[in-house]
Parts: sequence; structure tokens; C-alpha cells
Amino acid sequence: MSAPTRLLFPLIKNCDVGRICSSVCYCHHQHRCCPPHNSFLKLGTETRLASAFSSNQRAQLRRYVTTPQRFYLTPPQVNSILKANEYSFKVPEFDGKNISSVLGFDSNQLPANAPIEDRRSAATCLQSRGMLLGVFDGHAGCACAQAVSERLFYYMAVSLLPQETLLEIENAVESGRALLPILQWHKHPNDYFSKEASKLYFNSLRTYWQELIDLNAGENIDVKEALINSFKRLDNDLSLEAQVGDPNSFLNYWVLRVAFSGATACVAHVDGVDLHVANTGDSRALLGVQEEDGSWSAVTMSHDHNAQNESEIKRVKSEHPKEEEKSVVKQDRLLGLLMPFRAFGDVKFKWSIDLQKRVVESGPDQLNDNEYTKFIPPNYHSPPYLTAEPEVIYHRLRPKDKFLILATDGLWETMHRQDVVRIVGEYLTGVHHQQPLAVGGYKVTLGQMQGLLTERRARISSAFEDQNAATHLIRHAVGNNEFGAVDHDRLSKMLSLPEELARMYRDDITIIVVQFNSHVIGAHQNKE
Repeated sequence: MSAPTRLLFPLIKNCDVGRICSSVCYCHHQHRCCPPHNSFLKLGTETRLASAFSSNQRAQLRRYVTTPQRFYLTPPQVNSILKANEYSFKVPEFDGKNISSVLGFDSNQLPANAPIEDRRSAATCLQSRGMLLGVFDGHAGCACAQAVSERLFYYMAVSLLPQETLLEIENAVESGRALLPILQWHKHPNDYFSKEASKLYFNSLRTYWQELIDLNAGENIDVKEALINSFKRLDNDLSLEAQVGDPNSFLNYWVLRVAFSGATACVAHVDGVDLHVANTGDSRALLGVQEEDGSWSAVTMSHDHNAQNESEIKRVKSEHPKEEEKSVVKQDRLLGLLMPFRAFGDVKFKWSIDLQKRVVESGPDQLNDNEYTKFIPPNYHSPPYLTAEPEVIYHRLRPKDKFLILATDGLWETMHRQDVVRIVGEYLTGVHHQQPLAVGGYKVTLGQMQGLLTERRARISSAFEDQNAATHLIRHAVGNNEFGAVDHDRLSKMLSLPEELARMYRDDITIIVVQFNSHVIGAHQNKE
């Protein structure tokens, strides 16, 4: 591998395919390959139960939920599970001062799928300004989310570089000279890079920056346009690599797995007081704002691309003939199958039928024998039905903007956005604004009310158990009871569910909490 390749794509040793595409379930140490075709489409709970389990397994599930819990996790065991994937990064200071608008970030993941299908990434742009942070939610397996988490930030970074810098990089590669890295990654040890595919990835990226050199001569860079182009170009490269194939049998199978699986992405680019969020799919970004009275409010920085978004339904229908109006979105899913309306990969919703058949028939036996890859969606008349083009939202940071939360839909399925912001805000500041105790219409005795007040006091003290804001949020997402308090019994039961049942109760959860530097942001404001 050439020196430029090594500099652009740092490697993790012993990164074989099993470690790329699998993770440990911390309660039940069983490894599995990516999910079978019958669980690939983010199905609803009832449909998933009917399609993903046999009658015997459904009977086991009924027995499980009606019999006493076999396992009870102690608080230290719960903490061990919750903290296994946590990661924190603090932006370095210079001369005792932090000159960045970002103080640092906390991130964490909690698997429900085995292996986990979510991914996360964070990096500092070294040859431009700013920081990139993102969460990626895979479906039909983890391959696409893995590839996008490794590659997207490079495409975004080179899209934001001026032409002279791109020329310097190209000349260094051409002459075999060493060049400075484009990104400084901030990764947990469990967040892997694919060693085998790094050369392929580098060659595709180089082709992209060569085209940028030819196309963008002397033009000013529009950040929004650059982010949109980087998403679309990476998705195009994923598709092209799968069509062309590779003489290496492992790589040939890998690029096909990436293309036939899918992933949503929600990515933030922070440069000084300029915040851009590019979102494709149904992960979300939320800004935490502290008002003058100390209370917390939430500012939405992304929109879900699914059937709950009326403008998305209109967009999808407008891109296809009128006779498909009733079939293109059916049962709140794209073609009645896929929940997100935008995603990377998922070539089964993008390629023509002829192209799909040709690639599958000429591909490796593992692909040709897979019923999912040979399956053609119903009413498939005018592809592509799916796009990876992101929706980009810009926000100019203010001193009262304290943090940004990026999270996959596993969090938002369990918690309201206002509760999410309040919990993180109180955790970061240590100030808990007590609201009147609400019991949501439940009839409670005085003894039960006393218990709720005791739980509230315990919840305040428990904030100090967690050294990571993302971990603290996951604790609430999994363990909150009907009164909004963390219930250890509930937390223990949810974390000790067998892996074949965990996905029935929740999704993978991946969270990044970015904390902003109000002093630096205020100084920017005062200068202007």
C-alpha cells in the first residue's frame, strides 16, 4: 500500500471481516452474521414478529414475557454494559485557552441487533477548518453503514478544500511524496476501519478530487452544495464499485454486500459559528438551547425522511408516473417495504431490474444463493425510487446554543425531543429544574407519591454516576418508567434480554452529544 493511502486511511490492526461486521452482545456472547433477508427492512413490531420468528420462536417469546425474569443485573453490571462503548473527546487548548467553538463531545452505542447495525464517526478537518460528526443507521445488515462511516467524511472534507490544496494533494500522490492527513479521527477502539478495502476506497476518492480540480477552477465553495455533492457522489461510487466488481474475491463480495444493504446518515459540520447538518433518512439532530431563565428548549436541525413527513411523500410521488401514485408509498413504506425514503446503498430500490439480475447472476455464489438479493420489490416500474441526497439545514450558533445531539432512531422511538434536551442540559450544567410531579392520569397513593419523590432525588444523584452525556441519555432511554424516572429493575430487565428478543423491544441506539464553547461563540458575535 502506498504512503498516501496509509496517510488518508489509517488502519486498525487485525481488522478482519468478522470484526468489521460484528460486535459483541455484552450479555449473551454469541456472534452472528448480518441479519437474514426477512429482517432487512426496518419492519414494524407486529410485522417483524410475524416474519422474523417461527411459530415455535413466537411461543418461546410468549413464555418469556409471561414467566419471571431469569437474570438480574446488579448496578455495577448495568454500568459495565452501558459504558462499554462510550467515548469522549475534549478539544485541546492552546496557551490555556480553547479557541474552538466546540469544547468536545461524548458518544456511545447500545446494541439491540447482533451484530449492531449502527455506526458513528467523528473527525477534525486538518487541511480546512471545522469538525465533522455523524451517526449512521444500517439496515439489511451492517455493511453499508460500515462503509459510509469510513468514507463519507473524506468525501465531505475534499469537497470543502480549495482548489490549490487539492492540487497539492494530487501532485504529492502523483510523485509518491508524503502528504499531510486530511482528517484526524476520534474513534473508540471498537470503531474499525476496513484494511482490505482501503486501496479501493482511496482510488475512488482520488477520482473524485481529480474531478473537483477540473470542475471548480477558481470558484468559491458553497458549504451546503459541497455537502450535498459528497453524499451523492459516495452513493454513486458504492453503486459503481458493486457493478464493476473486483478480482479479489473478498472485496468483490464486500462491495456487493455494501450496495445491497443500506444506511441512513445524519452528519454535522461545525466551523466556528457556522453549523450545517446534512441528513439522509430518519436519524435526527437536535440543538439544546438554554433560555435566560435557565430552562431548556429544543431546536430541530433535521427532518425525518419517511411517511410521517408529508413533504417527503409528495416528493417521492412527484418523481414517478401518476399511475404509481397508490403503490409508490404503501403502508407508510417505500413500495410497501422500506421505511426511510432516503438512504445510501439499497440498490434494490435504485437499479433497473435488468441491472440487478445481471449483477446477481455474475456475482459470487453467496450472492446468487441469497433470496433477498434476487427479490424484486413489487410495483417496480420506474427506478430509482430512493436517493441518498441529504437535506441540509444551516444554523448560526449563538451563546445560548449549548449542545447538539445526533442520534439514530433508536433514541427517538423511546423519548420526546424536549425530554432529551432537558436531560442532557441538566446533566451538563448540574442544575435540575424541578417541574411539578406529573403522574399522567395514574391513581397514586400517598405512599406511591413519596416513592416517586424519592426516585426523583435518586435520579439527581445518579447523574454523577455517568461521566459521559451520551451514556446518561441511553440510561434514561432504556430505563425510564412511566413517570420519567430511571427504574433500575426495568433497566436490568431490558439489558438482560436475550439477543433474539432485544430487537423486539428496542432498536440499536447511537448518540453523539457535542458541547459548544459559549465564550468563543460570543466573541465571534461581538467581533461582528
